[in-house]
Amino acid sequence: MLEVKLHDIGEGMTEGDILHYFVKQGEKVERDQPLIEVQTDKMTAELPSPGAGVVKEILIDPGSTVTVGTTLLIIESEDTGAVSAEKSSAGPRPLSARVLATPYTRKLARERRIDIEQIKGSGPAGRVTDEDVLGTARKPEPEAEVGIQSVADMPEPHPIQQVSDAAERLTIPFKGRRRQIAKKMVHALKTIPHVTHFEEVDMTELLLFRKELKEAGRPLSAAAFFIKAAAIALKDFPVFNAKLDEENEVIVVEPEYNIGLAADSPEGLIVPVIKQVESKSIIQVNREMKELNEKARENRLSRHELTGGTFTISNVGPLGSMGATPVINHPETGLMALHATKEKPVVRNGEIVIGWMMNVSMSFDHRVADGATAVAFTNRFKELIEHPKMLIVELV
Repeated sequence: MLEVKLHDIGEGMTEGDILHYFVKQGEKVERDQPLIEVQTDKMTAELPSPGAGVVKEILIDPGSTVTVGTTLLIIESEDTGAVSAEKSSAGPRPLSARVLATPYTRKLARERRIDIEQIKGSGPAGRVTDEDVLGTARKPEPEAEVGIQSVADMPEPHPIQQVSDAAERLTIPFKGRRRQIAKKMVHALKTIPHVTHFEEVDMTELLLFRKELKEAGRPLSAAAFFIKAAAIALKDFPVFNAKLDEENEVIVVEPEYNIGLAADSPEGLIVPVIKQVESKSIIQVNREMKELNEKARENRLSRHELTGGTFTISNVGPLGSMGATPVINHPETGLMALHATKEKPVVRNGEIVIGWMMNVSMSFDHRVADGATAVAFTNRFKELIEHPKMLIVELV
């Protein structure tokens, strides 16, 4: 017998939500075949079968939240070379070994009772896209099969459409990544004494420089400059690239500058990490940032791309934000939020001129750093953004 258990598929995870089973009791499975789709606070992943056999029993219902180590299903093994699910080298996979599709796309197909394996994907490498699923759903079915035969045949309602009582109030399930994010936010606020410092940065020179680069055929996102400037400032003020180890009574300064960039996704907030920013050019940072954001939108980031951050940036400016007091991504020491850039009158050399100004919020762990250090760090970041060509020659 093989016990398939929920094992640690993320950095320090303690629990996960069971989203879906790809198999049924009594079904024969092959080694490495996807069995279960699970959701953690960082990613959606598929647990593969550790060996060939028959699914004897499914122990946990879909929608349940379980702790690491919980047995999810039992397989009656037919594979003499099988290993336990906990020790399997296969590990979790963010994508299925069958048809290529993101977990979110698979969810769309399941809600519409569509067999995604029968869809010919139009995406890169034959990947099935959301549009492929929705296009299939819109195709008319044979007349004999049209119509819902029973309550069991009805498609699952969209979360926001679920009815809570006779008054027909709408509810949104508090589970999955939303619940995991909530737990992490509560832990961070309970653990870290947050202090937020505010600053205003003149973006005029950076916008002009970006325009020059675009005209030269090298368009770069402003966020790439923010990430590189943060890495340089962190080198000058390494206390913000550190983590507090209370048990051993030390502040551990990280040797690499791994910048997390908070991003939105269909399942909620997620923070992909650009590793070793100190060794990358702004062009490299820009390219990697775009790749990670694309993966975040499609919910196909790997564990490596979601862990190991040392400092986080939240670029909420494109949404129109004016200011915030961001919650630190524990166990990091600081988080910088960048807000909307707006045209304002400013004073330069005693004269009032029009400039493009951006508000910055810098939250930090007051156990690790003091306000004066946070101001100095933010001033260094500001200096680099207001004189962007300095970033080209700075060596981190």
